[in-house]
Amino acid sequence: MRVFVAAIFVLCCFSILIYRLWVLQVERYQGFSERADQNRISLVPIVPKRGNIYDRNGEVLARSYRDYTLEVVPGQIVDIDAMIEAVGKIIPISPLDIRRFKQRMGANTRYTSIILRSNLTDEEVASFAVRSFKFPGVSIRARWVREYPQGESAAHLIGYIGRISERDYERIQEEGLEGDYRGTDVIGKKGLELSYEKVLHGKPGWEQVEIAASGRPVRVLERTDPIPGDNLRLSIDIGLQRMVEGIFNDPENPQRGALVAIDPRNGQVLAYVSAPSFDPNLFVDGIDVENWRRLSDSPDHPLIDRPIYGTFPIGSTYKPFVALAALTLNARDAKTRIYDPGYFEFGNQRFRNAGGAVYGSIDMHRALVVSSDSYFFSLGPIIGVDALHDFAIQFGFGKQTGIDLPHEKKGVLPSRAWKQSAFKDPKQQTWFPGETISVAVGQGYNSFTMMQLAQATATLAANGVYTRPHIVNWLENPTQKRAEPVVSSPEYKIEMSQADINVVKRALAEVPTHGTARRVFQGANYESAGKTGTAQVFSLRGATYNARNLDKRLHDHALYMGFAPVDDPKIALAVIVENGGWGSTVAAPIARKVFDYWLDDDIQTRNRQSYTPNFLEMEGDATEAVSPDIKIPEAPTNIEEEDVIQPLPEILGNPIPSQQTRISRPAQSEKQSTQATTVTKTQNEGGLG
Repeated sequence: MRVFVAAIFVLCCFSILIYRLWVLQVERYQGFSERADQNRISLVPIVPKRGNIYDRNGEVLARSYRDYTLEVVPGQIVDIDAMIEAVGKIIPISPLDIRRFKQRMGANTRYTSIILRSNLTDEEVASFAVRSFKFPGVSIRARWVREYPQGESAAHLIGYIGRISERDYERIQEEGLEGDYRGTDVIGKKGLELSYEKVLHGKPGWEQVEIAASGRPVRVLERTDPIPGDNLRLSIDIGLQRMVEGIFNDPENPQRGALVAIDPRNGQVLAYVSAPSFDPNLFVDGIDVENWRRLSDSPDHPLIDRPIYGTFPIGSTYKPFVALAALTLNARDAKTRIYDPGYFEFGNQRFRNAGGAVYGSIDMHRALVVSSDSYFFSLGPIIGVDALHDFAIQFGFGKQTGIDLPHEKKGVLPSRAWKQSAFKDPKQQTWFPGETISVAVGQGYNSFTMMQLAQATATLAANGVYTRPHIVNWLENPTQKRAEPVVSSPEYKIEMSQADINVVKRALAEVPTHGTARRVFQGANYESAGKTGTAQVFSLRGATYNARNLDKRLHDHALYMGFAPVDDPKIALAVIVENGGWGSTVAAPIARKVFDYWLDDDIQTRNRQSYTPNFLEMEGDATEAVSPDIKIPEAPTNIEEEDVIQPLPEILGNPIPSQQTRISRPAQSEKQSTQATTVTKTQNEGGLG
């Protein structure tokens, strides 16, 4: 009996054991197998190569190359200083490397791999590799490094990359792109690097690596190659870009300003200059404190992207569009002559011509050629600010042009509705007739970017056809050997008669021959059209303008807008030299050099051939000496948030405190009257007001 009971007991135990084995090996096999593989196999991301950026002729503007870095996991190191000293005997480590390493340590967890030294040579890698067993927690890692071979040239256009910050990671999560950034620690921060981030970044690959119990890799089980990012082929001509930058950066007379050149036939941006500039290479691995302070504290504000973020009064360069508005709205016929005694009188107040010039009897053609302020002063009340607003916005003023760059400002195109929303005080919300007078000559509340002025000029050159400007011409995928063109089709055509357009164009064509720019364009082998401009920075308040007695930053802005050739425009541009003085003697010569360069037959033959992707190879006159006597209103108390310059991206993943610079709005004059009250736009310290 005992034997029988024991047998039954043993049988039951074996049954339980067999059932348990069935559960483990059959029913729950899949789950346990996956958990075992997770302990045995590690999934390692492979960072894709970031796409390169080229100019229209194939010159490299940004590229990625393979680099070796020495990285440390602080949580695995007992004594950091002793480790650095020991490693320093094998691989040279500078005090700057140590300082950056400790800054990064403070910004990350103890178990994050942090770069101690980058740009290791093959000899340094080999020397450390044979001794690596002595340094647990220290390893050699290969990575892609971004390089900008052109240095400061086109830096605002290209932008730069930087380490992924918390704000960047939140955006990545919101867009559901966490998988695409596994293993990636950098992201586009500014310029094209930011706006084309998804295109440039690529898709990561993966390696299934078998690891030992100690965590040491044993072998690669499976590999999925990464997909590199697409290359960008731009419309920018880096030769033209460097030529203009060289003018602004003249060692004997450096200037601040901006220039934008556009092909009016297709919206391609040919040059995009913001001076002064900066070296984007400084930001790749995190900018050091000394260079950061040098850039951020500079009164010239080299980090500000002037063509799309700096807003300015544009002075007389606004007059062609006011003239077109008057013709289109039947406010005044082109042949109607008025007498210009050197001033325009309104409400017992006189608004004088620049330099006190007297032109006598003039029509619209003559007024544009000699830049008569009185003629356009008189047009302001006739057209009306709202009608002028509705007409000018069609050219791109007061709105984003849609260029493929981030953080473009709208500027200010004044109207009654705008003033009501811009001011909190009801007393300041009323639009006075005298304010329209200064708006009609490009002063007052007017505040535009050079991109807007260049786009308006290109639209005028194209007879009112508005084509969105763009910088990227081709998206090139070297893996699939595929290229996708970026084409901007005309968005709309402004309703204007060709006869009215011809009136303005003929007048602008005479400016370089008989008008305010005649001395600059003498001897040109092409016919161009343009308009000089001198924009006032501060109110004279009845005083006489004398540049010799003023600080340089209080001098007038010098501007020029134009296109060439007149009959078949191939290039349109807008240029401003901040506090440069006369548009005819400072800004116009820059435009002349740009036209000469672009329309030169030899250069055209050599560099301007129609591009097809080849994947086999792919890897002033005295009249402008003085600005019109225009008073400056006080700034609105409720400046919109968009008017605050955004702080620069975080460096090394950490927010670096920076003072937010405001672009000053026009202010309301102390004495308001229903009579003539004229206004102008103010300028902040950096010349961006």
